[in-house]
Amino acid sequence: MLTNPTIDKLQALRLAGMARALEEQLQNPSFEELGFSERLGMLVDREAIDRDNRTTGRRLKRARLRQTATIEDVDFRARRGLDKALVLQLASCQWIQEHMNVLITGPTGAGKSFLGCAFAQKACREGHSVLYVRLPRLLTELAGARGDGRYPKLLASLARTDLLVLDDWGLGPLTDSQRHDLLEILEDRYKRRSTLVTSQLPVAKWHDALGDPTLADAILDRLIHNAHRIEFKRDAESMRKKENSPSRSEEVSS
Repeated sequence: MLTNPTIDKLQALRLAGMARALEEQLQNPSFEELGFSERLGMLVDREAIDRDNRTTGRRLKRARLRQTATIEDVDFRARRGLDKALVLQLASCQWIQEHMNVLITGPTGAGKSFLGCAFAQKACREGHSVLYVRLPRLLTELAGARGDGRYPKLLASLARTDLLVLDDWGLGPLTDSQRHDLLEILEDRYKRRSTLVTSQLPVAKWHDALGDPTLADAILDRLIHNAHRIEFKRDAESMRKKENSPSRSEEVSS
């Protein structure tokens, strides 16, 4: 059997997973005990897994997540009122398929950004397109895009994303232009895509924080009425304080 030419052809056909699996089979005599169909099936499975991993890797790269976070790493032992049943329910990503939202609120350092990134990472693994942005930075980018003609294209890109993570909601006052930008984003996504928001402010204070009552009504109408809420306790232990702890097992986030 001309093994090297076969492996070379698999690589030329961009079947790298099958090529590596064939090399491993040839180097391990125990595979000789298996039949042709079994060995072929293993090669095909390896290629499928390899392609899925590459695709997920590309989604994660495009998502630009702030932290390397997974649902499996969430620490439910911390005394911060985290509802494990709700978190695990949302980890199924069914809410994304139903075009619902998730609102995560709580004090600085409680783990909001980590949890948001964990949901986003799981969404990537489940085949959804994701983008993480800090809201202040996104609003600045939109202002620049309006000036150089990229504004419609940027809005269209945001509208197509299955899950948009808006971190650091409500950090400061918004201009009238920024409020209109936020409304445009949420209007495009309402009942079509999912949005995840993290904020230090309780949801009850968002209306006042947005400034303009009329625009605040429109913005929140498209965001909070079809949303799951996760509220960390206001007296939650800061996860940042655990950074230097020998038993630290989770995040350092806002």
